[in-house]
Amino acid sequence: MTRRPPVRRRRRSGPPRRRRNSGSEGLVFLGLIALVAVSLIAALLNWLATHPWFVALLLLAAAGTGGFWLWRRQEAARWEQARAQGLRYAVEHLDGLHHNDFEFAVRDLMHRDGCSDAQKVGGRGDNGADVKATDPYGRRWVIQCKHRKAGWSGSAVGTPDLQVLNGTGRQIHGGDVLVMLTNGRFSGPALDFAQSQRLHLVDRHLLAQWAGGSRPLWELLRTVPPPRKPTSLS
Repeated sequence: MTRRPPVRRRRRSGPPRRRRNSGSEGLVFLGLIALVAVSLIAALLNWLATHPWFVALLLLAAAGTGGFWLWRRQEAARWEQARAQGLRYAVEHLDGLHHNDFEFAVRDLMHRDGCSDAQKVGGRGDNGADVKATDPYGRRWVIQCKHRKAGWSGSAVGTPDLQVLNGTGRQIHGGDVLVMLTNGRFSGPALDFAQSQRLHLVDRHLLAQWAGGSRPLWELLRTVPPPRKPTSLS
């Protein structure tokens, strides 16, 4: 019985050789790119060294661009300051706002009066505060806004709303001046409660005086706390 000769397996040499060749070609290509880049950079540096006026021109252009940008920022800040100082609202205009925009308007009025950090914080979970600000005398203001579409004819702001502000304004928000503000009116019990708890009320008439004039709110309210720290305004 004859035995069959063992079958010799052919080695696969094609694909690996191509992969090795492609890898080598890639390295060579990257090397050429790096060489060209270095040559170009060297040529550019050499050209700049022989033409210093071009470097000076670039520096002047950069300085001019930076100066113009700084000037534009300063101009924008001056225009914003002038706009804020001249901000006025008619109370009838405030009546037509959405309650969210009403809170933004109160924030802008506080900013107009010098409270640079005035911010609107009203919304879900606001803990009884819609606007917070620090006046130039260092006093922290916590303002709760109640907007009435019908203005003075709308429902009066009652004691329950003041109780929320009284419970959170100092303990949670650290307020020195707690204000309940509305474009409408307050109920009789609310007036008594506010007086007993040192809360400040801004009704439609006082709001019209503040929003349509130029005096800050602390000059229109009675018995506000003294300044926390001496300032140039105190």
